[in-house]
Amino acid sequence: MRLAGPGVNSLVFALALPWMLPALVTAAQTPPTATNAECPEEFVFYNPDNGDDIVIPSGFKVSVFARDLNFPTGIAFRGSSEKFEVYVLESGHGLPSRCNDEILWAGPPSSNPFTPDILVFDQRGRLIRGPLGKPPDPVTTTPGSFQPHGPAVDIAFEHGLAGGTLFATDSNQSTHEHNGPNNTSRIVTVNPSSGLVTPFITDLPTGDHPTEQLAFKGGWIYWSQGSTTNSGVVGHDNGGGLNQQDIPCQDIVLSQHTFNSGDGHFTSGYSPHGVARPGATVHAFESAMHHGVCDGAILRAKLDARHPENTIEPFSWGYRNGYAIRFAPDSHPMKGTMLVGEDGPDERGARPTNNAPDALHIARQNPDGTPDYHGWPDRFGLPSSQAVFNPVGGPNDDLCGPPNPPFPACIPLVQAEDVPIRDVLAGPPQQITSPLALEGADSSFTAIDFVPGSFVLPPIRRGAALYALEGDFGFSKANASESAAGSRDPVVPTPEIGHEIKIVNFIDDPLAVKILRFAHNTTNEQAFPDGLRGFNRPTNVRFGPDGCAYVADYGAVRDVGQSDAAAKFRNPANAPLVQIPGTGVIWKICPTERGREGDED
Repeated sequence: MRLAGPGVNSLVFALALPWMLPALVTAAQTPPTATNAECPEEFVFYNPDNGDDIVIPSGFKVSVFARDLNFPTGIAFRGSSEKFEVYVLESGHGLPSRCNDEILWAGPPSSNPFTPDILVFDQRGRLIRGPLGKPPDPVTTTPGSFQPHGPAVDIAFEHGLAGGTLFATDSNQSTHEHNGPNNTSRIVTVNPSSGLVTPFITDLPTGDHPTEQLAFKGGWIYWSQGSTTNSGVVGHDNGGGLNQQDIPCQDIVLSQHTFNSGDGHFTSGYSPHGVARPGATVHAFESAMHHGVCDGAILRAKLDARHPENTIEPFSWGYRNGYAIRFAPDSHPMKGTMLVGEDGPDERGARPTNNAPDALHIARQNPDGTPDYHGWPDRFGLPSSQAVFNPVGGPNDDLCGPPNPPFPACIPLVQAEDVPIRDVLAGPPQQITSPLALEGADSSFTAIDFVPGSFVLPPIRRGAALYALEGDFGFSKANASESAAGSRDPVVPTPEIGHEIKIVNFIDDPLAVKILRFAHNTTNEQAFPDGLRGFNRPTNVRFGPDGCAYVADYGAVRDVGQSDAAAKFRNPANAPLVQIPGTGVIWKICPTERGREGDED
């Protein structure tokens, strides 16, 4: 196993005072750490080793395929079980903080951890090409490369393991920030050998969530187009209010409500910041650069069209961020349907929410060719007006910013103004399709993939899927009352949901969906605060030609700290989300020979 070059220079071995060391490291040891060169005080524990602190079922084993990567989010394979290549997308600047600025990188552009690229490994984990598509200039978009401001999110071959054209998604305005223009998301093609990046569809929405994951079926390319806001309203959390508004997929009528940012700005949903238009009709695709483009949606376009942008149409919509998408195999009882993992809203912005769950959906177009509708922004599995979703007040709520007093003194203002949560729409544009299942608040769906037959060992059933949960960013308190490590009841712990891989088994007689944990850390938290050799932020899971599950782990991120004080950024000026280069990992989970033998018995 070889270290991937563009993150190695961030790996350091630091001496620290005993009180600064992770919980599982004694004062007599010098722990392996990594840091952010632009904010070196934000160091973290980093030692994936062999995943010794990852818990998996008997019959499976976990190992490290590649390590020391910069924020991997996409993974694709080309070849057969005997010989194949592994393509890993390093996403670049994706989260808001002064520490993550690609322009401030002091080293050469070829090693800038905050610009996107692709690394290519052989089946043994040896780096054989890359970085591919790396921007040569951290400021200017250069033809033939990814956009420098990021993030790039996903890569996929149109014919899967058989290859064909390699597609990717990228953007030029990192999420939640306004470090670049709106409508900069793209779908591009990438030459697998030279790394030449060629635009395929441009001028897609950008904001809280850009153009994200890819899927292919029947001559169409499908992609998840996340909402440009947190909860339907452009607030100060959206690039200070400069980011673009959400775009509906069908005609909608706005409610009479406007939302207060605390500085004299009142904003309606699906409108620019500071624009109030209560009761207005907003037509489908308003403000989009192409007909058929909307957000909070799954979109598709023809692969073989000379101008694919002219063939864009919505497939499904009404998601806050339907990030994770995957079609069921043709041999599956759900053939022809798409699974969508949706990430719910956070406690922040002009319409803050708390406890909103993430959700697993089945997406399909209506018989008349219109997209089905899943309820966002006024439904989070249940109506958003339910008291369980009321904001409790947080440091990133708009009413906790100037000219109002900061958090926590602002809490009475938030509870007086934003409770109960008010609807964005006067009513839904069509009947709402309910989710298939709900997950914990802020658990963060990041990938879904269906298991091959060789991976079917107890507790996995034939036709099951694995899905990845990245975990929260600390905007709200943890989604469990006690962690397993700190539970008052050691017999029945209540672990936090996230930073893990789960199984969904589909049972067709009788019809049922059964969800259980598959791979998680011993403390049920991300690795770096507890000094674990395990997951930080799983951002993808894909099955390789060898029948093993490959998990892309984004790496360590210091965050707001509401859910885990040990994960909080050390300097308040570095808020809210500090990326730590060189801490990304590709994990490999395979059935053991003994496990396969046991299944055959």
